[in-house]
Amino acid sequence: MKSAIWSFWGLASLALASPSPSALRRRQSLGLPTATTKNGTYVGAHSSTYNQDFFLGVPFAQPPLQDLRFRNPVPLNETWTDTRPATLYAMECIGYGGDQVGYEESEDCLYLNVVRPAGYENESLPVGVWIHGGGFYDGGTPDRRYNLSFIVDNSVSIGKPIIGVSIAYRLGAFGFIASEEVQASGQTNIGLRDQNLALQWIQENIAGFGGDSSKVTIWGESAGAISVGFHITLYNGRNDNLFRGAIMESGNPVGSNSIYNVSHYQDEYDDVISSAGCGDAADSLDCLRQVPFATLNAVLNNTDYSWDPFLDGDLNQRYGSEQLKDGSFVKVPIIDGANSDEGTSFGPTGVYTTQDLINFMTNANLSSIAIPESYVPALLDAYPDIPALGIPGADEGLGNITLPAPFGAEYRRSSAYFGDAVMIAPRRYTCQQWATFNLTAYCYRFNAIPTGVPWTSGVTHFQEVAFVFDNTEGLGYTINPFANKSEAYFKLASLMSKSWASFIFDQEPNNWPGRDSYALNSSSVAPWPRYDTANPMNMVWDANRTSYPEPDTFRKAGIALINSDALAYSR
Repeated sequence: MKSAIWSFWGLASLALASPSPSALRRRQSLGLPTATTKNGTYVGAHSSTYNQDFFLGVPFAQPPLQDLRFRNPVPLNETWTDTRPATLYAMECIGYGGDQVGYEESEDCLYLNVVRPAGYENESLPVGVWIHGGGFYDGGTPDRRYNLSFIVDNSVSIGKPIIGVSIAYRLGAFGFIASEEVQASGQTNIGLRDQNLALQWIQENIAGFGGDSSKVTIWGESAGAISVGFHITLYNGRNDNLFRGAIMESGNPVGSNSIYNVSHYQDEYDDVISSAGCGDAADSLDCLRQVPFATLNAVLNNTDYSWDPFLDGDLNQRYGSEQLKDGSFVKVPIIDGANSDEGTSFGPTGVYTTQDLINFMTNANLSSIAIPESYVPALLDAYPDIPALGIPGADEGLGNITLPAPFGAEYRRSSAYFGDAVMIAPRRYTCQQWATFNLTAYCYRFNAIPTGVPWTSGVTHFQEVAFVFDNTEGLGYTINPFANKSEAYFKLASLMSKSWASFIFDQEPNNWPGRDSYALNSSSVAPWPRYDTANPMNMVWDANRTSYPEPDTFRKAGIALINSDALAYSR
């Protein structure tokens, strides 16, 4: 049973509060795995179920506490000669959303986890680095939905073994607080800098775990995929050789939302420092560092401010659309995709009339991405009032239907537009630019509805995650995504997960043994085509038929219009 792998949640018996060197040596003598880093040696745990070694809660930075709160991450500065346990997840970073429910949180959270197949310690395996999503305000590496054991096991089964790594980063205001004062201090986009430092740590230390630092693929979903996009464009596209490939699931180098400079956040910052008692401080940011956590947490809990990555003139210098246009980005092979009905997650409800739609399109207080009113007529023409204006594959998506309250007669029209504006148009533009620069891109549309998703949502955001992780036991889900599903859904999960593992291994998602055994209504699975300017094709991941390539031309006029002036969307 796959759920047995999570027995390492109960490995507390291996993590003594103050283990002695002799006790740790005894653990090594029992055959427990070890890994040596620049700082010292860690003792992990072994899973006989999957024949894997786990190194959990490994620090990659000094704890961002007290004077290090609201500062750029600081590398570790200690070494040791004995061994230290790495058998339990660290706490999640402080977050403010539903993904935090059931998990302990702490400001001391800058840790990563390594899952490696046993028996490869003396080899150099490719590495997949998972960056979790959660809107930059919640989520964490202990989240059971992100169990790396399944995809690592799949990699071994196809003869392409990889190591899986998951990294934490500060969230919400702790990771992305912004203001003129913050910019002047140079402590900007801290959460992204956390990720960047983790990637540097991997370069310096992954060999000690049996990993190849020259074969790292960064990989994420939603905010995690957007983070991957930022790493592709950081420092105006400077290549620091931290990764050789990238996977983006519903997120891109072109922002899903509008991206602002610090002035956009000034009022929110002023409100926070005033509420925290720092309004009159000479150095308000330093004052916030002295505020007790309980007080600061109460202040942040009483606001609904959205703290996101922002333009800071340093880490994030320009809009991603500009950088992709002129080639100022890290040029590596990518997987990039989105789901059929992204707009049901990012579009509004209560869209009864065309005027309602216009209001949502143009009012930044009503949607996460707004446009000038001058763009409206052309967009309305490109997104006509047709209920079936959706995505190919209406057998799985919402299709030709008009929904009642609270959705509204124009809901399907609105969802088509907002899904494109937020996720699908940036995905298409990214794939097009990779092809323009003759770079390898494998692009996709996910088109399967897991159990537990309301039918009104269609193939909405996040739903591919259970398939990519091959989490058919539904670990971490309230409702198992595969409950009462046909064998076709299990086959799709295995097909996708092994394709991702194959790409991480050698940047080729097609070339692995047994791939054709996942065909549903044919003798083989068509190759996932490389994206091409002359014949742009997506892979459609489908559970109603064998997954197949399709022309990436749906809603061509509307998406082209959205992409024609990304600066109108401030991204």
